[in-house]
Amino acid sequence: MRDLINSMNIIPVIICGGAGTRLWPVSREAFPKPLLKLADGQSLLQKTFLRASHLANANEVVIVTNRETYFLTKDECVEVESSVSQLGFILEPTARNTAAAIGVAAEVVREQHGGDAIMLVMPADQLIEDEKAFGVAVQHAVHSAQEGRLVTFGIRPTRPETGFGYIEYEVKPLQGTEAVHKVVSFIEKPKPSVAEELVADGRHLWNAGMFCFTAETMLAELERHAPTVAEPALGAVHDAKRSTSDDGYVIELDAAQFGKAEDISIDYAVMERSDNVNVVPCEIGWSDIGSWLSISDLTPADERGNRIHGEAELYDVDNCFIRSDERVIGVVGVRDLIVVDTADALLIAERGRAQDVKQIVTKLKRANHDAYRLHRTVHRPWGTYTVLEEGDRFKMKRIVVKPQASLSLQKHHHRSEHWIVVSGCAEIVNGDRVISLQPNESTYIPAGHKHRLINPGVMNLVLIEVQCGEYLGEDDIVRFDDIYGRAPAA
Repeated sequence: MRDLINSMNIIPVIICGGAGTRLWPVSREAFPKPLLKLADGQSLLQKTFLRASHLANANEVVIVTNRETYFLTKDECVEVESSVSQLGFILEPTARNTAAAIGVAAEVVREQHGGDAIMLVMPADQLIEDEKAFGVAVQHAVHSAQEGRLVTFGIRPTRPETGFGYIEYEVKPLQGTEAVHKVVSFIEKPKPSVAEELVADGRHLWNAGMFCFTAETMLAELERHAPTVAEPALGAVHDAKRSTSDDGYVIELDAAQFGKAEDISIDYAVMERSDNVNVVPCEIGWSDIGSWLSISDLTPADERGNRIHGEAELYDVDNCFIRSDERVIGVVGVRDLIVVDTADALLIAERGRAQDVKQIVTKLKRANHDAYRLHRTVHRPWGTYTVLEEGDRFKMKRIVVKPQASLSLQKHHHRSEHWIVVSGCAEIVNGDRVISLQPNESTYIPAGHKHRLINPGVMNLVLIEVQCGEYLGEDDIVRFDDIYGRAPAA
C-alpha cells in the first residue's frame, strides 16, 4: 500500500472511545470495545493502529481517547511493532461524542502541521480485511480532500442491514475522478423493508464512519454548522495541559471548556448539514464490530453452525456462539444462543436479540453495579489488580506491578492492608520506613499511614493484598504524589 500515497502527508486520527454496551460483559466502561481481543490475540485498536501505520507517509498517528483509559490504550499500541515515529494522544476528560473528538483533533493537527494537513479519521472498533483496496480508497479520498471537500467512505452493501446508516450518492462520478461521488443524503438506520429497497436500487452505501479532510476544512465546517462544538473544542485545546517525549506527546483537554461541547455525532453536526460532502464507494472487507453477532461471524463454524471462542463442550447444540475467557462451558440441547462468560459476569441471549444486550448494561448502571464499569481484573497505569474475594469488612486482591512502575504515595482513612510478596522484589514506603521485601515476606500498612509500592526490578512484581476495615471502596485513597499525574495539584 505504501507506493499508492507516496507524496501526501497523512495524519491518521483514531477515535478510541465508546463503552460498547452491546459487547458486554467483555466490554465495560473502564475497558471499552476497542480493547477487546479477537481470536488471533490482537485487539480491535491494535488492528486499527497497524492499518494506520501501514499508510505511506503516516509517520504520526493521533489517538483520541478517555483520560481514564490512556495508559491501557498506550500499552496496546506499544505492544505491536509499527513504523510510526510519533504517537500523539488527545485525552478527553469526559465523553462528548464524535463531533467534539474530531474537532479537537483537527485543532491539534492544525497547530502542529498547518491547516492543509490531511486527516484520515478512523474508528478504533472496525475491521478491514483488504488493506490494498483500503489504500486505493484512501488515495481517492485524499485527492478530494485536498480540493477542500469533506470525504466519507461508503461500503457497497451485501445484504439489507438495519444496524447501519446509509449514504445516497450520485452514481455518476465527479468530473476528473473515477471513484469519488457527490453525496445526496444520509439515511438513519432503516426498517427491514426500507433496507431491502436501499440495497436493491444501487444508489446507496453503508456509512462506514470513516472520514478524510484537511484540518482547516473540518474546522470551518464545524464553525458554520455546529458552533456549540467548535468553540468549546478550540478552547479545550487552547487551555490543555501538554507533555512531550522522544516518541510522542500527550494533550490533556481542559475539562471546563470541553464539558461545554454539545454531545452530538459528526454525522448529525456536520456531514448531514453540509453540501460539501463526497463519498468514495468501497469494497474493502469492512466489518463494523457492533454486537456479538459481528464477533460470531469472525469465528469459523462447525458442522452444526456453532462458533466457539475458548473452551467448551457441546452436546446436541446448533447455531450457537460461545465464548469463555477462563472456564470450560458445558452446553446441552439448545439452539440459537449467545453465551459469553467472564470471571464475574455471564451473558446468555437469543442470537436474534444481540442488539438488546445494551439493555442489561442500562439496568446495571441504574443499579450502580460495578459490572457495568469494571472487570474483576482492573487495569491501572502501573499494572493490574484482581479482586479474589470480598465480604464483610475484608477484601483480597492479587496485585501485579510492571517493572520500574510505582503506585502513588497515598493513605487510606478507613482500612488497613497486609501485603505478601508472591514473586519479584518490592520496595515499600510504610510511614517513615522504606523496606524491601522478597517472595514470602510481608508487611502491614495501618490505616492513616502514608505508603507506596514500587517495583524496582525487571520482572513483574506479584503480591497478595488483604484489606480490612469499615469501608473498602476505591475512593478511600488520598494521593500525595503520583508519577502518572493522578495526584491533585499542590
